[in-house]
Amino acid sequence: MELRRRDYRVERPLLNQEQLEELGSQTSATGTLQWRTWFQCSHARARALLLQYFPVLAWLPQYPVRDWLLGDLLSGLSVAIMQLPQGLAYALLAGLPPVFGLYSSFYPVFIYFLFGTSRHISVGTFAVMSVMVGSVTESLAPDEAFLQALNSTVNVTARDAARVQAASTLSVLVGLFQVGLGLVHFGFVVTYLSEPLVRAYTTAASVQVFVSQLKYVFGLHLSSRSGPLSLIYTVLEVCWKLPQTVVGTMVTAVVAGVVLLLVKLLNDKLRRQLPMPLPGELLTLIGATGISYGVGLQHRFGVDVVGKIPARLLPPVAPSPQLFARLVGNAFAIAVVGFAIAISLGKIFALRHGYRVDSNQCFPVSCSMSRSLVQESTGGNTQVAGAISSLFILIIIVKLGELFQDLPKAVLAAAIIVNLKGMLMQFTDICSLWKANRVDLLIWLVTFVATILLNLDLGLAVAVVFSLLLVVVRTQLPHYSVLGQVPDTDIYRDVAEYSEAREVPGVKVFRSSATVYFANAELYSDTLKQKCGVNVDHLISQKKKLLRKQELKLKRLQKENKLPKQAAASKGTSISINVNTSVIDIESNDVEGSKAKQVSTGTELEGIAASGQEDAKAPDMSSLKTLGLPQPDFHSLILDLSSLSFVDTVCLKSLKNIFRDFREIEVEVYMAACHSPVVTQLEAGHFFDASITKQHLFASVHDAVIFALQHPRSSPVNPVLVTKL
Repeated sequence: MELRRRDYRVERPLLNQEQLEELGSQTSATGTLQWRTWFQCSHARARALLLQYFPVLAWLPQYPVRDWLLGDLLSGLSVAIMQLPQGLAYALLAGLPPVFGLYSSFYPVFIYFLFGTSRHISVGTFAVMSVMVGSVTESLAPDEAFLQALNSTVNVTARDAARVQAASTLSVLVGLFQVGLGLVHFGFVVTYLSEPLVRAYTTAASVQVFVSQLKYVFGLHLSSRSGPLSLIYTVLEVCWKLPQTVVGTMVTAVVAGVVLLLVKLLNDKLRRQLPMPLPGELLTLIGATGISYGVGLQHRFGVDVVGKIPARLLPPVAPSPQLFARLVGNAFAIAVVGFAIAISLGKIFALRHGYRVDSNQCFPVSCSMSRSLVQESTGGNTQVAGAISSLFILIIIVKLGELFQDLPKAVLAAAIIVNLKGMLMQFTDICSLWKANRVDLLIWLVTFVATILLNLDLGLAVAVVFSLLLVVVRTQLPHYSVLGQVPDTDIYRDVAEYSEAREVPGVKVFRSSATVYFANAELYSDTLKQKCGVNVDHLISQKKKLLRKQELKLKRLQKENKLPKQAAASKGTSISINVNTSVIDIESNDVEGSKAKQVSTGTELEGIAASGQEDAKAPDMSSLKTLGLPQPDFHSLILDLSSLSFVDTVCLKSLKNIFRDFREIEVEVYMAACHSPVVTQLEAGHFFDASITKQHLFASVHDAVIFALQHPRSSPVNPVLVTKL
């Protein structure tokens, strides 16, 4: 479709920064210092703080019971049905007794009902978080440390007690980190976890989860490992011990996995016909428990089962302060990962349903994508659905938990592996990122490989550092361009990309796609000089060299000719000639030098003395033309600074050097399109002085171009060209 050409005319004066500030009546912002507002007290502020940290007081009084209660009730029941098997299964990932998975499905959900701001995420156990906790508990309390001397078996009771102590201490530290980070409004940290990084990290974590469940699938007893390359060693050990597989355990896991897959496929196919998904996991767990109890899988086939589940709530136990120092690093990594997953999922549902989540509100646990989708799709509207699911879990813990004592661990492992399908499907990101953005693909691959090889905590640190370094590298290598005017407009674009854009004769416009700071300031200056087509440094060097030769020659002439100045003055003669020394004169041969010596010495000295009094008549002896040096084909340089978001001291010095160097080669420099915060920083850095004023800074590139054409430094301006512009 061809664009219509419309004639338009905009008439306004050219505006430099001084005129723009005067016209817009710019005033400096004089607001109350932020720290002073923290100590101000009022009824409204107290109420706002109360609602901020206890959001349940804001939404619960306005809860529409008639419209939302039924949906939240059904949603809470559906989520509770999923919470039961997942809580039992993910406790294995954490290296803890299964009942603690149920505890994690009750306490955090009820607490989130009071403090959380997302209406739809299902808080509780999550595979990635569980495996991160498991890597800590297994490293602090490995099986080898609890071997009994008599029969070389593991003292399971003592081992589980030590792991529970480590996990509870870790949970306290994670909670303290997240509450503290929330109080200091550290929610912005999630911006440093890009989507490719999070997806690659969760994909690598799913591989870690898959490998960790192989010992339950095959019924093997493996050594507890943690740290770099632990995953590789675990895979090698599984392969080495495959001949020791317990056949009954493997068959149980395979059958349970097939059943779960079939139910999931059926749910996907009948999604529109079913009011809620079939509880395949719950049905599988109930069926497997009944078969295990009836057939006696543990005694007859050696299938490992869950074991005793206490039908009560255990009293709280204080954490172990001795473990704080050993758990600080892992606690911070778990806090950041859990926060990133929870806030990312919370923002997805918030955008979908038109409300806002507070990224600085604490998240002592994380959330599950599958349960959150079920909670939303089954009619959940608020955190009431989570509170209802937690009450169902409480009933299960108190009354029904002991019924699952004969549940095979292989069934739980199969449930975990089947639920990894969604995260393992993220491997398809490699193909999509290869087509869309290969830099993001590089972040994805580095994050995945680092997490696989270095474990979850170190892998996350390497991924974040690498992504930040990549951002720095990308700002160090921005796109630099020389701009030309699009015909019949005041728009300027890269002449290399727009074939119709033409450079304005005598004016060079330069732009960088990134802000100029210490990491790329030198590259900015070098590229500017290269794009201008003039070897600025060499030209300045030649100019200084010739001026130095000129000065030395004049001093030599003064020494060789001793005729006093007063003699010429006493004769009443006033002789003044112009010593026009060019490159040819300085580098003349001996014959030309001998001719120069025949000139009256007094006349030369008198001319040198008089030249300072007649600058208006005599040409500048230091100009490029006088010195015989080539002149640039442009008289003005305009720096488009619209991409600058901040300036540092290195940027200030670099800009000052650009002004100095180009003025040395008789090119005037202007700046254009600076944002107000940048102008303020330039003023604070004492950038403007007698030689560089705000009159060199223009509101737009077009203003600067017209002013440069009307006030050329050396070349005559074409009035027809100015009129066209």
